[in-house]
Amino acid sequence: MIITVASGKGGTGKTLVSTSLALSLGKDARFLDCDVEEPNGYIFLKPEIKESVKVYLPKPKVSLEKCTFCGKCASACVYNAVAVIKPKVGKTKGSVLFFYELCHSCGACSLACPETAIYEEPGEKGEVETGSANGGIFFAQGRLKPSEANPVPLVKAVKKHAQDNKINIIDASPGTSCPVVQAVKDTDFCLLVTEPTPFGLNDLMLAVEMTRTLKVPAGVIINRSDIGDNAVEEYCLKEKVPVLMRIPFKKEIAVAYSKGIPLVEFFPGYKKEFKKLFRDICSIVEAKRA
Repeated sequence: MIITVASGKGGTGKTLVSTSLALSLGKDARFLDCDVEEPNGYIFLKPEIKESVKVYLPKPKVSLEKCTFCGKCASACVYNAVAVIKPKVGKTKGSVLFFYELCHSCGACSLACPETAIYEEPGEKGEVETGSANGGIFFAQGRLKPSEANPVPLVKAVKKHAQDNKINIIDASPGTSCPVVQAVKDTDFCLLVTEPTPFGLNDLMLAVEMTRTLKVPAGVIINRSDIGDNAVEEYCLKEKVPVLMRIPFKKEIAVAYSKGIPLVEFFPGYKKEFKKLFRDICSIVEAKRA
């Protein structure tokens, strides 16, 4: 079972939910933090990191001695990550510029080069740390290297630690961009955490459409459910998206969260609620498969 916890917008309580679910399920859970640009599940699970593995991707380089500056590499790059400056007779030398912030390491430029002037060298993308957290929970998180763009390959590397015979809980990035799509893709269920505000509703609508496009069943948790308006509830009812849990606003929860104390540790009664949440998710997934 792979459950991705996502949210259309940041600040809705996604990590609060994902860590609480993992702690409620105990040693059968595997927590995979795929918010690789800003992982923060470790603040609440307090894992002991036992291994750190660097993740590398090929980066193109050019041999100017071989290059004829034909421009085929730039034409082949759909990400506009290559620029070819052709030489002018008696004035300037030619050059090939790679914009690594845009490069997706697809290899198209090297394949397109008729002179085999473009070669690839490994470039560090980030790292994946693994260890164990409270109650024997397996823990993995990705950390994107500063200045690196395109976190998707690192999300893929973290997801490789999922196991079929365990309950895998993926904490995704906020939003509906490429790293979130990669985190949700090919999972059994997506748990969308939102808040009852106009911004929460707007971004929830985007997130629901994302899960439908990916054909992943989804359910909603409304955090701070007793503030705001009823628009989120009405939308979920209209679109037949189940509201699986409601967490009311409490100052104590916010204070505990600011200190890195998980919800289910500060309010132990919530463990029962999160175990029921997991059973409800299993029922939905089994019904979809039937």
